[in-house]
Amino acid sequence: MDRFEELQVFVAVIQQGSLAGAARLLQRSPPVITRTLSALESRLGTTLIERTTRQLAPTEAGWQLFEQARQLLSDYHSALDSAHHSGLQGLLRLTAPVPFGRRHIMPLVNAFLQQHPEMQIEVILSDSYQDLIENGLDIALRIGELQDSSMVARKVGSVHSTLVASPEYLKQAGTPAHPSELSQHALITSLRHTREWRFAQDLRVRILPRLRVNDIESQLETLRRGQGIGRLLSYQVLDDVRDGKLVRLLPEWEPAPLPVQLVTQRVKNMTPKVRQFWDFALEKLPSLPCFVAEKPQSDCNS
Repeated sequence: MDRFEELQVFVAVIQQGSLAGAARLLQRSPPVITRTLSALESRLGTTLIERTTRQLAPTEAGWQLFEQARQLLSDYHSALDSAHHSGLQGLLRLTAPVPFGRRHIMPLVNAFLQQHPEMQIEVILSDSYQDLIENGLDIALRIGELQDSSMVARKVGSVHSTLVASPEYLKQAGTPAHPSELSQHALITSLRHTREWRFAQDLRVRILPRLRVNDIESQLETLRRGQGIGRLLSYQVLDDVRDGKLVRLLPEWEPAPLPVQLVTQRVKNMTPKVRQFWDFALEKLPSLPCFVAEKPQSDCNS
């Protein structure tokens, strides 16, 4: 097996998370995968993957080689694609939060596919953090400050954390005039909430939720039914506020807006498919009329 194929095996083992998975992907036997990996480690004189009975974990040297090998393989396949096709083609993998992805990323993806019929795109809509390298992703849409400073990010807008409740709930329980009054109300939160909510002027309010739920749509439905006050991102409640199902509360106390950013591993030496979508998204996203709310008073219509 030549050294290029060694890298293919190594990258496949990490991406698949197992020797057996790499064997299935590359259509080779597990012993061949094992021998290839061992030969690569022996030639380099270092351990690339720590093996346990339950999982494989790349070492620091393994992660460094993985990033470089993955880019090398990607450049190789892109070069072959360019030699055989005049149009843009290949697989692009994206991730975004669920509500934002449905509202804004999917229309973008559909428009891009119409322009580039030979392209294939995989979209992972998830409200949990998706690591670009670990999951083999090209581009992510992130809301909030980045966890990984090594990533390249471009801001396309911002959103606010917004308090909302139904008119029926407010009629029954009253409308809070100050964040400190929230302790007197039923609060509906996500499972990821902290023990306090932060507001403008560095105000912090301790909260004790009546209901915690891990699904945003379920949280919204509970709020629509008049069960309490919730705090979500402005784009998540936009339609309900516009339709009068929910009322925006204490906008003057909303904390600083959260950045909405496109994120990738690198800008230099991007493959053509990644560069094309990156530029396309950077052009289109900032012009969308209702996913950003730079001022609490602003009103979006769609």
